[in-house]
Amino acid sequence: MPTARARLGRRPSSSSYSSTITTIIFVSLCVLGVWLLTSTSVAPPKSTTRTSSDSTTSASSSFASTIMNAHKTISNTGKTPPVFKDTQGDLPDDALNTGDANRPQDTDEIDKLQTDVSTDITKDAGGGDSFNGNVDQSLQSSENGKPEDEKKNGNLAVAENAQGLHGIESVEEQEKQKQLETQTSEESSITHRQEAEQTTAGIGKTTTGKEKAEEDVSLDSGNDAHGVATDNTKNILSDHEQQKRLEQHQQQEDDQMQQKQKQLEEHTQGVTSTDQIKHDEAPIVKDVKVQLDHKVPLNLTNNLPVVNNESHKAGTIVPKESKESKKAWSTQADQSVNQKERRTVGTNNKDTSVPEQNWKLCNVEASADYIPCLDNEEAIKKLKTTKHYEHRERHCPQEPPTCLVPLPQGYKTPIEWPKSRDKIWYHNVPHTLLAEVKGHQNWVKVSGEFLTFPGGGTQFIHGALHYLDFVQEAVPEIAWGKHTRVVLDVGCGVASFGGYLFERDVLAMSFAPKDEHEAQVQFALERGIPAISAVMGTQRLPFPSGVFDLVHCARCRVPWHEEGGALLLELNRVLRPGGYFAWSATPVYQTLEEDVEIWKEMSSLTVAMCWELVTIKKDKLNSIGVAIYHKADTNECYNQRKQNKPPMCKPDDDPNAAWYVPFHSCMHRVPSKETERGYRWPVEWPERLQTPPYWLNRSQVGIYGKPAPDDFAADLEHWKHLVSKVYMNGLGISWSNVRNAMDMRAVYGGFAAALRDLKLWVLNVVNVNAPDTLPIIYERGLFGIYHDWCESFSTYPRTYDLLHADHLFSQLKKRCKIVAVMAEVDRIVRPGGKFIVRDDSTTIKEVENLLRSLHWEIRKTISQNQVGILSAQKTFWRPNASAAPT
Repeated sequence: MPTARARLGRRPSSSSYSSTITTIIFVSLCVLGVWLLTSTSVAPPKSTTRTSSDSTTSASSSFASTIMNAHKTISNTGKTPPVFKDTQGDLPDDALNTGDANRPQDTDEIDKLQTDVSTDITKDAGGGDSFNGNVDQSLQSSENGKPEDEKKNGNLAVAENAQGLHGIESVEEQEKQKQLETQTSEESSITHRQEAEQTTAGIGKTTTGKEKAEEDVSLDSGNDAHGVATDNTKNILSDHEQQKRLEQHQQQEDDQMQQKQKQLEEHTQGVTSTDQIKHDEAPIVKDVKVQLDHKVPLNLTNNLPVVNNESHKAGTIVPKESKESKKAWSTQADQSVNQKERRTVGTNNKDTSVPEQNWKLCNVEASADYIPCLDNEEAIKKLKTTKHYEHRERHCPQEPPTCLVPLPQGYKTPIEWPKSRDKIWYHNVPHTLLAEVKGHQNWVKVSGEFLTFPGGGTQFIHGALHYLDFVQEAVPEIAWGKHTRVVLDVGCGVASFGGYLFERDVLAMSFAPKDEHEAQVQFALERGIPAISAVMGTQRLPFPSGVFDLVHCARCRVPWHEEGGALLLELNRVLRPGGYFAWSATPVYQTLEEDVEIWKEMSSLTVAMCWELVTIKKDKLNSIGVAIYHKADTNECYNQRKQNKPPMCKPDDDPNAAWYVPFHSCMHRVPSKETERGYRWPVEWPERLQTPPYWLNRSQVGIYGKPAPDDFAADLEHWKHLVSKVYMNGLGISWSNVRNAMDMRAVYGGFAAALRDLKLWVLNVVNVNAPDTLPIIYERGLFGIYHDWCESFSTYPRTYDLLHADHLFSQLKKRCKIVAVMAEVDRIVRPGGKFIVRDDSTTIKEVENLLRSLHWEIRKTISQNQVGILSAQKTFWRPNASAAPT
């Protein structure tokens, strides 16, 4: 230490000597300046010292201006810019090496001045003190106060300037000064460590938040913000320490924000719980509520961070329908002027926490197969006639039931697709009559604990795939999966035709009545094939006009020719102009008297309807035949008919009205304007999935307020983001177990489109009191149905793996009891099935309470900005009888 003190004693002498030289130069410059002012004819002599001084003055002024601008930025924004906080890539290489040979050797005074200015700036930025730097400080720190990009190419100039200040010293003195600098740096480092140890000992407790950021400081062995060794007094070290504390605090805030964002991503990408439901591979997270970080909000509308108002406006759609769209779009309820009046029960839903003991099993004759609107025994008894299958039509109870349907004895988790296409558990659909009646025709057979489906039917005993090839060979223009994408299968039986169309990338809407053959549609749905329970009786099918690319009827015993062809005219309504009708029934290829008579009448009827008989094809392998008709795509034939039979519909007859609307035995004209839907065929699949329909007018306001084509595109992107970022990994759902899915409020069908690559199908439901967008859904190659969720749906119990409800319940509870709707959800979802609800937070809580009372497992709840997502899974619980999965 004596040696160190001796060396330190030399420092004032060196500084005094330098100060004397500086004073002499300054006086000389003043004399020279006076002489220049008094003389205008003599050119000023060139001087190295003068140039250096001018450069120093100019740089000082520039640096002072830079500091003032930085201070203004701080004052205006309220944020601390990263002053003198560069990464290694932004600095010259030698700036991070305190012992680099290229660094000027005698820069203690420069380093000190640099640290002084840096500390003042930091104090102003971090502490909010006003900038009070004077001209002297700016002049003294001119070279070392430059931004790093100027210093990067200015090391030589700095070295020359340093030599100008210290050039009179001897080489020996410079060497000693270098040793002094090293020793001073070591002492500074020791001082740092001692102060850090004292601070740690003085705290004596754990701090959090701001206190921790201010006290738990990592010191850096005497390096300033540029990584250069400093020679500071204790006060300067204290200021520097404050700067480091502020930086540490800012870094901790950044780390906390990153940690929260990482946690959010983990919640949205998958859950880590090891608990699992016995019948599902997906991990279950019980009662998890994720409140998204307000600093980096995840817009549940489009699943993208909301940076500011402008970026939010520029994002995708919001979940609320625009007021303009309600005026621009008609609803199915508006169109169906003859619909049956429905009774509205209540204006809101207050019974949001139904006690467990209030749930009771339905005491009905149908028992485990109960369909409320098809098994309304009281209404059926009052029918005057059943001639037109009126007893198989919808007759919903005025009071929607709130009871629960029991499980069949021995019920098991359904077999997954594609194995389910070939076999199902017998106890899940314990009906054998169809096997007894149709077993020899390869419909269904009983095999131990399974019901098996050989893949055939009456018309394709040797397999449905051969039959599909046979039909396409008859008319190549059908082109399964390209030209033909959406098919209606009438009288579907067990729906093997639709089941094998999936291999041709075709969707088939199959339907059959709930009749004496027992559970045809239930068989289809248990197999994983789309189907609804419906009948062609006295009312229109719940579909828009002109949406199916092909209608198929294999040996269906529908009397098409009777009563003026009323039923065939209904098929004409839903068949797309230019579409095909494939009829493979006995009148086509058999010569029995009855068959011959039916063929004769069908021939006359189809000619009068302007249907062209394209071909009659015989299949020798199956000993059957098919007649394929082509619907007119222009009005030319209609205009040339000699008789108006069947009659053309009146102009005020809306072909799209389909909710409780009776048959009208007439034909609607084919659209003749290029802007009308049905004027031309959609683009080929799969391009049609993402292509806005050509007939969407830009002048028409979309559901969410944008021009209709833009609204369509925004909806698609919205669901792609939400499904991929939240639904796929963030809701605790094993999507490999999902085959039958339903979107309870579909709008444009974006949810189904986003699931395009999965091996599942989605039935899109458009509510009768919502804008009628169902034609758009069919136009893009998807399928759906009209429905009112204040009534029961026409399907068997336990037929869906997943239901999705986007902003549905908040609207429904204004019209009907939400408790009844939840009972319906519980009825149609399989044990182990999933339910995704996306709605306002208040409604989400009501739905959650009801699901808990039904003993559903709450897999995940996410909420942000009054919008929430809930994921739940149905268990095997039933009131007074709890069955465990087998």
